[in-house]
Amino acid sequence: MKNAEQVTFGGSGLDRAGELRCNPEALAAAERDPAARAIVFWRGKPLISPERPAGLIRLGLDHAAVAERTQAPILLGREDGAPVFAIDVSGWMPAGMDVGSLGAFMDPSEQRHPALPDWMVFAELRRVMTWLSPRDAELAASGKAVLGWHETHKFCARCGEETQITQGGWQRLCGACGASHFPRTDPVVIMLVTRGNSVLVGRSPGWPKGMYSLLAGYVEPGESLEGAVRREVFEEAGIEVDEVGYLASQPWPFPASLMFGCWGHATSEEITIDPVEIEDARWITREEMMEISQGHHPVVLPARKGAIAHFLIERWLSDTLE
Repeated sequence: MKNAEQVTFGGSGLDRAGELRCNPEALAAAERDPAARAIVFWRGKPLISPERPAGLIRLGLDHAAVAERTQAPILLGREDGAPVFAIDVSGWMPAGMDVGSLGAFMDPSEQRHPALPDWMVFAELRRVMTWLSPRDAELAASGKAVLGWHETHKFCARCGEETQITQGGWQRLCGACGASHFPRTDPVVIMLVTRGNSVLVGRSPGWPKGMYSLLAGYVEPGESLEGAVRREVFEEAGIEVDEVGYLASQPWPFPASLMFGCWGHATSEEITIDPVEIEDARWITREEMMEISQGHHPVVLPARKGAIAHFLIERWLSDTLE
């Protein structure tokens, strides 16, 4: 697909400095580098300047806020030759904070650290992802995903003992049984399924009222992308799909997926939903989708900006998928 890198989190050519990960001396030198910078996260929220266009904040590794980190820095790569790390400060708790909105589908809250100026805030990445430059988005997505993996994989899956961070944060090693564990990425297919002039959309239970998107699902072990597309569409909506192709991908750090955007041609039309999987599914004509994308539809909201579903639908509407 032309210009696929325009997908949010689609990449910025970041130098990931992979050659440093297995070199403890080089990693230590990178942390001591006066030019080294930290991308700071609190409970998965990156530290940003919220004025649009928003900017991802980079702090020195000796900053007072960074000193509250809860684990070793994660090497994200290099910018202009200087090392960049992800730092987690989730051990800090804002005074008098209401935690009710944390973890919400679209958390609107912002947190301010006392060691930082008021114009720096921790903000939910889903909410601000379209405000960021490609470089900032790649750094934020990478840091959030890897820190999230460390949070949920502290113990060895083989023997149950606690593991230690190695390779600049890109491995956890079990000292008891010697097992190595690496950050996981879960493959997900998301499908632009069409029949004639219409596209298939659905909604999951618990989504905000009016929110619909393209159907999506995890790829199972031993399954191809094409097979996953056909299986998921049939399981969720009872629609048969024959020809399938690949369009574009998107890292999706919520918590750790890689979305494979695909197209598929439906050979059936009658929808039979699986109520366990989805709440509703429907065919939307191109003309109706144009109305939806402009925010004028009485029932269906536009796909969320920043998500690959929005990217694919907009290109389908403009005939720029190829």
